[in-house]
Amino acid sequence: MALAPAAARAEGQCRILDIGFQPATPDNPNNKFAPQIVAWVEDTAGNFVETAYITWQTGTFGIGNRPGRFDFDSGPLWPYGRRETVFPVWATKQPLRWPQLEFQDGDDNDLSHSMGESSPDKHFCRPMLPSEFDAMTCPSANAYSDKGTLSATKMSRYPPRNDLSAQANGDTPSVGMFAALNPFDAISQPTPVSGMPAHVSWAVPFEVPPGDYVLWVEVSKEFDMNATYNEQTYPSPPNLAWAEYGSPYRGQPSVLYRVPFTMNNADTTASTDVYAGYGDPDGLDGNVRAPDTTISNTPGSGAGRLALVSSDGVTSRVHLTLRHEIDVMPPASPGNPEVTAVTGSTASIAFAAPGDDGATGMVAGYEVRFRVGEPITEDNFSTSTLLAAEVSPVASGEQQTIALQGLLPETTYSVGIRAFDNCRNASPLSIVEVVTPDRQSGEVNACFIATAAYGSVMASDVELLRHFRDSLMAKTVLGELAIETYYTFSPPLAGVVGESDLLRATARRLLAPIVSKVRETRW
Repeated sequence: MALAPAAARAEGQCRILDIGFQPATPDNPNNKFAPQIVAWVEDTAGNFVETAYITWQTGTFGIGNRPGRFDFDSGPLWPYGRRETVFPVWATKQPLRWPQLEFQDGDDNDLSHSMGESSPDKHFCRPMLPSEFDAMTCPSANAYSDKGTLSATKMSRYPPRNDLSAQANGDTPSVGMFAALNPFDAISQPTPVSGMPAHVSWAVPFEVPPGDYVLWVEVSKEFDMNATYNEQTYPSPPNLAWAEYGSPYRGQPSVLYRVPFTMNNADTTASTDVYAGYGDPDGLDGNVRAPDTTISNTPGSGAGRLALVSSDGVTSRVHLTLRHEIDVMPPASPGNPEVTAVTGSTASIAFAAPGDDGATGMVAGYEVRFRVGEPITEDNFSTSTLLAAEVSPVASGEQQTIALQGLLPETTYSVGIRAFDNCRNASPLSIVEVVTPDRQSGEVNACFIATAAYGSVMASDVELLRHFRDSLMAKTVLGELAIETYYTFSPPLAGVVGESDLLRATARRLLAPIVSKVRETRW
């Protein structure tokens, strides 16, 4: 969305959008699966502004973009199947796109995968038989799953999961990039408990101008069956091996709630007590279907997935409050950062958490960036490599930790950490140096020179070049010849580049026009 210039605001003033709703307790005891919820803001012309909230099954654990056909059966914490029907309206309207994830063997139809293509899964369970559903928990603590590989040709409207580090045995190298590709860590939260009020706060970006806007809330739910949407109308996919595992999940489609509001210099409230329509049952488009009799409206089902709640004389399913804060005091610097563990490819950093106002309160979040071969400073912080890491803020004075993945051996990293509050006031920078030890024998990287130049396999430009290589270069005779030549000569050259800060800087300058050209290429 192209935004007009924002109006001048008082010093330290910010706008906070508080969103409230309550997942309803189902009347039907068999309708016990938790709903998935996303909230976003548009202008009145339908231009997307920003995602304000997303539940973590989609925002953190990537159920919308994972290996396996979209209509695979499901069950508690089911590990496979791209759930393209989870938020079809949001997914179509939000502008980001990602490479689609596919099984490593290329077969979307198979639930069974070798241990050589699987790694431990701390979140999802193995596929279950319907008789195991009652427990609603994983039947084994030793679940393994195929995390997949990024397609070189197909794109998805959903992000991959961001909770993984690539395992040496079983995962493809791209798994280590999932977290860097997923931008929703700051707003992804656990699914609210049914029957309990939920509240979400979103700091409105400063560049969003005053005007009229719409808050959309999209809610989906597996196994929410009725006479129109059920196991008979949307059955299990036919002729698949292991068909006895799981059950058809495709009940009623996502439903949407719409709340118009005005953003100006005054506090305001708005709400809705009705649903605005529903999404495509097949997840194929972003159109909102008008309400009709195919959608149920009972507690916990269809339009009733969010409960009717009365507060201050107003009954609503979704309500919002736009409020203004004056906060001129930034957080203090993260205190005494130090390296607590380091290997040839990882590091952990600990520091004392600052407060929201100086040393008081709790910050809203952290921005962590690093540079290789030169110090990070206040001047170059914004152009340094962003570290995509999950950092849940703790109270002022408590120990806070962050993890760095995908580092190179025998490399010096300058890491900058900055805290911010609800009004996006930023703390002074805290800096710590990380020096990784010698490389382990036999370690090889598939993007040698670029990785040595940028200092990390996580660097976004390295992944961009790798994806360009796999998407276009490998499909032409000249491209194949170039790749073979590169792999023949670049490993020893990368060793020289990687051990010289001057050569690294030179390599980055030489690669810069190539990276710029690749970014402009449609592929």
